Amino acid sequence: MAGVIEEQPSGTAVTRRPVTDAESRVASRRWWDADADEYQAEHGAFLGDVDFVWCPEGLREADARLLGDVRGQRVLELGAGAAAGARWLAGQGAEVVALDLSAGMLRHAREAADRSGVRVPLIQADALALPFADRAFDVVCTAFGAVPFVADSGAVMREVARVLRPGGSWVFSITHPMRWIFLDEPGEAGLTAVHSYFDRRPYVEQDPGGVPSYVEQHRTLGDRVRELVAAGFVLHDLVEPEWPAGHDQIWGQWSPLRGRLFPGTAIFVTRRDQG
Repeated sequence: MAGVIEEQPSGTAVTRRPVTDAESRVASRRWWDADADEYQAEHGAFLGDVDFVWCPEGLREADARLLGDVRGQRVLELGAGAAAGARWLAGQGAEVVALDLSAGMLRHAREAADRSGVRVPLIQADALALPFADRAFDVVCTAFGAVPFVADSGAVMREVARVLRPGGSWVFSITHPMRWIFLDEPGEAGLTAVHSYFDRRPYVEQDPGGVPSYVEQHRTLGDRVRELVAAGFVLHDLVEPEWPAGHDQIWGQWSPLRGRLFPGTAIFVTRRDQG
């Protein structure tokens, strides 16, 4: 499949090719602005207005406690989307800021704040240029935000390290890297390995002129660990949530069929080096 462009019914094309940070940024902002309403209509009930859900497997921070006790902690939710996680953290006593690149997603964050009565500061900004002072936070976290959508994810790690105090926590979930071996398909077609795990070229949807409209990046598990170590983080845990019994909801390529066989999500639990 490498290098092959598949024409899609919408007139877009799919390929694997390098993209720049600028292309990724523009594509992500446009995509999530345009898709925000549909995304919330499809997934909003699952995510809730005041809840922290780490992944399509349904692992909740209320149960996992990957962030520890956040009472009195200064927390940044990066790539917060509609900021349900940030509102949940505020309810646990944290001082929270929610940041996202997409104005469309932040509009849904404001609407959810009106519904729930729980409000946190909302900031529209780029994960590669966080508008905060050094050591401003005790915890930075994201559930599938920012990290997969930038060309230089190592730079995201360094920027998170900059705004974290020494010893602060950086916890993030992403699509499990092994999923990139398979087609993005929840059924039986998604059980056959077709791609090289070591092909780091991003998945790109582009218009007939070759302009990217959606970009998602792949890195191996080793790549992620090296990015973290180079930025000054210590890896404390790598959580691979199992598909829970009784959970029959399909979310994109996540499904009970695939979830019973191999992981769909990887959650990295790290701390900034005390030095």
